Amino acid sequence: MRLGLIADIHSNLHALRAVRERLDALGVDSVVCAGDIVGYGALPNECCATVSRMADLAVVGNHDLAALTRDVRGMNPYAAAASRWTSDQLGPEASMYLSGLKEKASLETPGRPVAVMHGSPRGAREYVFEDDAAGWMLEETGAGLLVLGHTHVPFVARFAEGMVVNPGSVGQPRDGDPRACFAVYDQSSSGCTVVRAVYDVDGAAEAIRAAGLPRILAERLKVGK
Repeated sequence: MRLGLIADIHSNLHALRAVRERLDALGVDSVVCAGDIVGYGALPNECCATVSRMADLAVVGNHDLAALTRDVRGMNPYAAAASRWTSDQLGPEASMYLSGLKEKASLETPGRPVAVMHGSPRGAREYVFEDDAAGWMLEETGAGLLVLGHTHVPFVARFAEGMVVNPGSVGQPRDGDPRACFAVYDQSSSGCTVVRAVYDVDGAAEAIRAAGLPRILAERLKVGK
C-alpha cells in the first residue's frame, strides 16, 4: 500500500492541484491530510472541496479551528488577519467539512495503524520538529506510522517503534524551498520519500493580493519562508 501524505495546504489551490496531479501520477492508493487546509491563502472553499474529495482521512489543524471559531489568540498579526478573512469567506459546505474533522484520527492498514494529527499527540498547536520526534509518540498512539504537520518543515524520523513523518507544507513551505511539498509512504518497503512539486507560485501570490490579504503572505511563497 502506498500512502500520499499531505499537510498545511493553507488555501493554496494552485499548489494543491499540482500535488494532486503528482500523487495521481505516482499511483498512491490513499491520501491522508494532517490539517490546516485553510488559512493564509485566498481559496479556502476550493481547497476544502478538493481535500474532501482526494483525502480518505483528514484531521483539523489550528488554522482550521481558528477559521471556525474566530479565536486568533497566539497568532501573529498577518495570520490573524488571514484567519478573520477566511472566517468571513467560508461557505456552508466548507464550514461543515472542517467542523466534522477531529484532532486525531487513524487509518487501519495491514499491520499497525497509521495515526494522523496536526501538531503532536498532546495537541494541534504543539510544534514537533525532527529533533523533537520520539518513539513515545508512536507508543502513545499505537501506530507504526505517525503523520504530523504544523511546522511546514518536512522530516522522516525512524525509531524502533516505527516512523514519525512530517510531509512538509503543500501551500506554505518554510524550509527555503518554494515548491509544494508532500510525502509518499510505501508500506511494503517501510520507505517514505519527501517529494516536491513545481506549481504556479505567481498565480497563488496574485490571488492573495487580489483578495486584499497581507502582502507578506504572497511574498513569502516565492522564497519558501
